[in-house]
Amino acid sequence: MTSNKQNSSLVSRHLIMGSRRKSRELALQMLYQWEVGGHSPAQLLSQFFIGKALDADVESYARSLFEGAVSHLEELDRLVRDHAQNWRLERMAAVDRNLLRVALYELVHHPETPAPVVINEALEIARRFSGEGSVEFVNGILDGIRKTLPASEAGP
Repeated sequence: MTSNKQNSSLVSRHLIMGSRRKSRELALQMLYQWEVGGHSPAQLLSQFFIGKALDADVESYARSLFEGAVSHLEELDRLVRDHAQNWRLERMAAVDRNLLRVALYELVHHPETPAPVVINEALEIARRFSGEGSVEFVNGILDGIRKTLPASEAGP
């Protein structure tokens, strides 16, 4: 039998994971809109959250992922190009390309989140937002990059 303390811990962890996934989904949506719409990050951020009733932590983490991915775009795109054999970045589906950017930013710049968690979350988001074959594509690239990261960043 589990204790109330264990149950409370499980509920808390589930809520955190759910809010982090929401943040990742929002960051993906912002990157997509930024890339397709051609607005500056500041313009996008000034409008994106209007009318959305979000927890402050969800919005804050989504902003962090979006701003980080935009500011490290060259580094992230280089990683994708180096690991996407026979795929040009420009030819990838926009959702996949931007999902890879969000996940890679988190993998490289948020080492407190275990790499398997970041990758699994990206795969779940790909299932929800992208097309057939995207899950395998995203998994292959992220796992290939994870294997090249220093142990402190890559996780198990």
